Amino acid sequence: MTLSSDARIALETIVGEANVLSAETDIDAYAEDGRGTRGAAACVVRPASAEDVRDVLEAAHAHGVTVIPQGARTGLVAAGLAASAEDQIVLSLERLKGEIAIDPVNRSARVGAGVLLSELNAAAEEHGLFFPIDLGADPSIGGMVAANTGGARLLRYGDVRQNLMGLELVTSEDAPRILSLGSELWKNNSALALQDLVAGSSGTLGVVTGATLALSPKPVNTVTALLALPHPEAALDVLARMESAFGTLLTAFEGISKPALTAAITHVSSLRDPFAGEIPGYCVLLELSGGAAIEAEWLEEKLAETLEPLFEDGTIADTRIDRGTALWAVRHAVPEGLRKSGKVVACDIAMKRGDVMRFRTDIAARLAKVAPQLELCDFGHIGDGGLHCNSVWPESAGAFDPAVADAARETIFAAVVEDYQGSFSAEHGVGPANADWYARFIPQDVRALSGQIQDLIAPRPMGRVRFGPTR
Repeated sequence: MTLSSDARIALETIVGEANVLSAETDIDAYAEDGRGTRGAAACVVRPASAEDVRDVLEAAHAHGVTVIPQGARTGLVAAGLAASAEDQIVLSLERLKGEIAIDPVNRSARVGAGVLLSELNAAAEEHGLFFPIDLGADPSIGGMVAANTGGARLLRYGDVRQNLMGLELVTSEDAPRILSLGSELWKNNSALALQDLVAGSSGTLGVVTGATLALSPKPVNTVTALLALPHPEAALDVLARMESAFGTLLTAFEGISKPALTAAITHVSSLRDPFAGEIPGYCVLLELSGGAAIEAEWLEEKLAETLEPLFEDGTIADTRIDRGTALWAVRHAVPEGLRKSGKVVACDIAMKRGDVMRFRTDIAARLAKVAPQLELCDFGHIGDGGLHCNSVWPESAGAFDPAVADAARETIFAAVVEDYQGSFSAEHGVGPANADWYARFIPQDVRALSGQIQDLIAPRPMGRVRFGPTR
């Protein structure tokens, strides 16, 4: 079907003609996500309130139109992209902002779903606080809830769900309701924590229009260190020693393989080579941070003391230490370096921390057999078991072959789920880009129950993912 004039008029009546975008040039700005995946939509609707969202959903359902909620388009699994210019509309959350209400005593914030992470942190910083989900992108809060994003500092602060106190949800029913789930209370067991169920639902259980978030004191003093490890498997021993020595002062623990670091140094001109041409077999970037009582000088001294025996026994070959966050430039340069090296085949996976290094060795051998054209360039949050198991198809390997890339993904996902009891989607959620893996790896009875919950909360289909068995 094609979006009818009656449906368009109904939508324009709710949000205004200027906020129903149908010109190709206007829609194009909403048609691509953070991985460059393209979508198509009949139109883009931009509501400004929860009441607008409720009325848009009711009108869309009445006209047989599927609604795709969309945040800031930084997602990587295509969950926020419409797939049909015939009968799917994008519901952009960008106008759902309003006041950012910071409660510094309660250490919480009430925000609209369209507020960007950078905007929230700018407001929270005035009170010495921040929302501690650290990402390379600048997503909207609604999108972060939908994907249950994690980030580089999950080791200390957890993911969005662990920092979500409550939310406002518009249900996907014939007569949509505006529900307030959770509260601004840190302790509240008076009802089911339905807000936790919505986190990570990829926009399929309704539209998140606002959220109440727990804030954390912003660290005053930070020390980072980049460690060169001759033997990658030693990384987990270093992690254990850092946690034993520093406890929750350890904010992040990132791993960077030699090929990933080489790509960053070679292709990102702004990056200074931290090891002056002697690229180590594996690197670890760790961060220690604390409040005003934890002086940076003390952190640096204690870190040097803790690392000294690791130098003596050969676990660490070299290190760079900085009072601040300058060394993060190395880690942040890796994705750009890989993109400039060739075609990237990306896999966001997770497993038990103790399995990460064994998995790296195992998967390298498997990929060499099924996809020898690819170079494994892994990196990521090994402190929480997360791994960006990315590979690059360089130009020297000839024309990119999607079939080989698919074989690589099949090998990686099957290994991490079936042999390591891990996850094929560590922190990007489930969307069209990985829905087939969900159907393959999630047990039938779990999918059946998930489908029942989806039917109960959102009997009118929302988004592009079906968590239950295909109907």
